[in-house]
Amino acid sequence: MEIPAGLSWVRQVPEGREWLATLARWRDECAQQWSLRLGPPFPYAFASLAMPADLPDGTPAVLKLQYPAPDSRHEADALAHWDGEAAVRLLAHDPQRRALLVERCRPGSPLHELPADEAVDVVAGLLPRLWRRAAGPFTPLAEEAMGWRHRLPEAWEGAGRPYGRRLVDAALDQLDRLVDTQGEQVLVNQDLHAGNVLRATREPWLVIDPKPLLGEREFAVVPIVRGVELGHSPAAVRRRLDRVTGALGLDRDRVVGWTIAHCLAWSLDGDTVFTNQVEVARWLVDGT
Repeated sequence: MEIPAGLSWVRQVPEGREWLATLARWRDECAQQWSLRLGPPFPYAFASLAMPADLPDGTPAVLKLQYPAPDSRHEADALAHWDGEAAVRLLAHDPQRRALLVERCRPGSPLHELPADEAVDVVAGLLPRLWRRAAGPFTPLAEEAMGWRHRLPEAWEGAGRPYGRRLVDAALDQLDRLVDTQGEQVLVNQDLHAGNVLRATREPWLVIDPKPLLGEREFAVVPIVRGVELGHSPAAVRRRLDRVTGALGLDRDRVVGWTIAHCLAWSLDGDTVFTNQVEVARWLVDGT
């Protein structure tokens, strides 16, 4: 079946080819199961196949078939926990097919269309509504971070040492400092950047595509600080950092530490180096 260009990377890995082989059947089975009328896939997909869907009563929705990545495993659980509060509503879930039926945002334009300061203020307004205590299946940030600590040096070596060892050491030092000294554990989203907040009608803005963890509040602002959508420069990163931590009364030093660690943990995928992540980490390590 045809897939968006952003999903073409899945053809390069065995798990991706296996997933692609199931997509058309799972799409059709979900459409039948939930009596959906489907449109063509959204073109911007990178980690899932998402397409507009209309329910039998005409209610607009989105059918999302997730690539089986570990960090999105509990997306449906997070959406169910929030129950439409500041995030899209989960309408149905098929765990076997990693399929979600969710509320469709209309008009659906991304937050990064706003001026950067306004966009950061929107995120600062949404986050406290998402910071809920939660039990159940969510992975603790401490557990996830220890995985980053274990994998990063090996991944860096395997990628040919694509940046200075001092950055790897900085990330490891931050993880050693932060993991066991966290504050209250709440539901946080490690991918809440300005492309994952959409303009809607039920509320002005709604969060989509969460990658949930249980961790301290300071970690939750990392994606908006490091994300390129609102500008990629030392000054832009520093301004977002100062604005969001100030608005929410967060510990700026801990946000900096988590951002360094998360950027470098997400900087490598095999031989691929995500230079934007490395640059943000370097700017923060160097205090620029």
